[in-house]
Amino acid sequence: MKRFVHAHATHPQWSVATAQVVAQLRAQMAAHPDRRWPLGLLYLTDHYADHARELLASLSAELPQVTDWAGAVALGIAAQGVEYIDEPALSVMLCDLEPTRYRVFHGLAPLPAARGPDGFVPQTALVHADPATPELPELVRELAERTVGHFVFGGLVASRAGAVQIARSSRVGLAGHGQAAAEGVWEGGLSGVAWAPDVGIVARVTQGVRAITPLRRVTAVHGHRVEALDGEPALDVVLRDLGLPAHDLGAIVARLRGTLVGWVAPAAARTPAPPVPGRVPLRLGEDVLVRHLVGIDPAQRALVVADELPPGAGWMLCERHVHAARADLLRIGAEVRETLAGESDADPLQRVAGAVYVSCNGRGGPHFGGANAELQLLRQALGDVPLVGFFAAGEIAHHRLYGYTGVLTVFVADADER
Repeated sequence: MKRFVHAHATHPQWSVATAQVVAQLRAQMAAHPDRRWPLGLLYLTDHYADHARELLASLSAELPQVTDWAGAVALGIAAQGVEYIDEPALSVMLCDLEPTRYRVFHGLAPLPAARGPDGFVPQTALVHADPATPELPELVRELAERTVGHFVFGGLVASRAGAVQIARSSRVGLAGHGQAAAEGVWEGGLSGVAWAPDVGIVARVTQGVRAITPLRRVTAVHGHRVEALDGEPALDVVLRDLGLPAHDLGAIVARLRGTLVGWVAPAAARTPAPPVPGRVPLRLGEDVLVRHLVGIDPAQRALVVADELPPGAGWMLCERHVHAARADLLRIGAEVRETLAGESDADPLQRVAGAVYVSCNGRGGPHFGGANAELQLLRQALGDVPLVGFFAAGEIAHHRLYGYTGVLTVFVADADER
């Protein structure tokens, strides 16, 4: 695996943008005539959704060496240092990987458990999912369990065109698999690419919020309804932590409308060193899941959260915060560099073959201070590495669904092939 090639373009006409991308890719590929590019990662904004099948067919015809494709249609997509949000654009990365080192999967050709019939063993997987899929958290968890690393990454695909996904595999015969398999464009369910254990991958999650209240414990809960924190009525604890008057319902609603809940699984489940109760953390860890606070019950002094919290879960209120988001994004870039530097004497950024970045629809440049600001920060942290990705309606990392996060996955070039 050597450094990947990538290209991106914007134009009102999908055919013109596609031609521009093909020209860019061919120029890069011409410099490496001995290399193979069997896998393409493709992301489109929904301005091209009606032409997704034609666009994929055009790319396949112009780049016949690319036999497998995966990707999605979204409101916004990412490229190296650039965000295309609510404008017609596509972003493509071609991966120099032997076909034995990955598998494209979709609803008619799902990822097999542990080891496929051809001996393929998935280490991890890039996942695109329809947010309307029933029992989605359980499906993501099950998919992660099918990998050796019990780790997947990706996001929930949502756009004005629906949950359109791209998954075409040369390994799946067209007979009996219908028109969708032939065209490679799907709606609904899960799809993506699984990676073999010998594909070097470094992944990190960055949170886009900061805690504004101390850590509490959920001591009484019924489904989405949190009734007590630290043994006291939940609403009373929240009002005290935020310094809100108990009698002013209008002020309470106004303050909580922009407030999020960060929760952590009970210590006995997956938290070996839980935060100290009563302390506001300086940074939210990857074990914190951020969800919307969707209602209050003044009579019963309870709150309603857009998730089912287990008894004993950690609880803190959060808010979106630009400076915290910027600092945390730079942090994960530094962690990637440090990880790669610890494995070799070579320049760590020269070891990056390519990257996939999935960010929340609620993030993007405007949240970071200007157009393209989020991707420019990532470029500052990683350098000019090939990168594609999209803005999601929810992010996937480990075996969980996140919100207001960015999920960065870096592919590490083989030691003898940089």
